[in-house]
Amino acid sequence: MESLIHRLKLLPVLTGRLSDFDTTAAPDTPQALFMQWLDEALESGVVEPQVTTLSTVDADGAPDARSVMLLDVSEEGWHFAANAASPKGRQLARQPRAAMTFYWPGTARQVRLRGEVRPLARELGLADFRSRPEMSRAAILAARQSEVLEQADDLAQALAQQLARLQEDPELASEHWTLYALKPREVEFWQSNEQRRFTRLCYRLQGQQWTRQQLWP
Repeated sequence: MESLIHRLKLLPVLTGRLSDFDTTAAPDTPQALFMQWLDEALESGVVEPQVTTLSTVDADGAPDARSVMLLDVSEEGWHFAANAASPKGRQLARQPRAAMTFYWPGTARQVRLRGEVRPLARELGLADFRSRPEMSRAAILAARQSEVLEQADDLAQALAQQLARLQEDPELASEHWTLYALKPREVEFWQSNEQRRFTRLCYRLQGQQWTRQQLWP
């Protein structure tokens, strides 16, 4: 049988549409360059470019990662939502620093961010919750995230109960649903190259100003 090592080595990599990345023409802020790259990912048909890997650390300092949805980008940072009572919510309460990683195969690009995370105003979390489809809201209300599910029927019953509650009270919202912003101190933009001469541009926050430096591949 063909070994996994051999099978993995045969898989194509970095097959996306390559673009020139002129670092000298990059905008002054990582937010502006991120929006340019996101627009280009959308134009190139990248599937779910808003999905990002959010990495946190647990109480023992061990890394933990999962995919979340990007909801907005502003001066306050890169926005995402989570249940504050979930493992990631508890991890962020204990250690309010995290990393985000975006990888867009269709454009052979990656964006990495590291910085502090803080919860945004309660009304913003409520607005995000109420903007979601009814089944999504029911799932959030029913969530006992990462607890052991003893019986599959338990989930179905919990969802049905929360759907009934929402139908009785459409304004019902989760007390734990929170909108967060990761405000990075460092953002790196990575562009692939056929000759593996990758281009890396790193923004670092110095006081209130962003500096830019090109890095070795």
